[in-house]
Amino acid sequence: MARGPRKHLKRLAAPKHWMLDKLGGVFAVRPRSGPHKLRECLPINLFLRNRLKYALNYSEVKKIMRQRVIK
Repeated sequence: MARGPRKHLKRLAAPKHWMLDKLGGVFAVRPRSGPHKLRECLPINLFLRNRLKYALNYSEVKKIMRQRVIK
């Protein structure tokens, strides 16, 4: 049995409004939604990488966020 919150999210189980392709990998970024619903939030990683095209992968997104380029 698992203990604690779920930490993984498969791409096929992700909300459709995230517009993820099926063949892009097995897992998607699971947002930390806080008091909000998981289905209503969008991870900032997906927003910067897929929608705004600022980065090609997750490590580049982390570097952008560490430099505080995005406010």
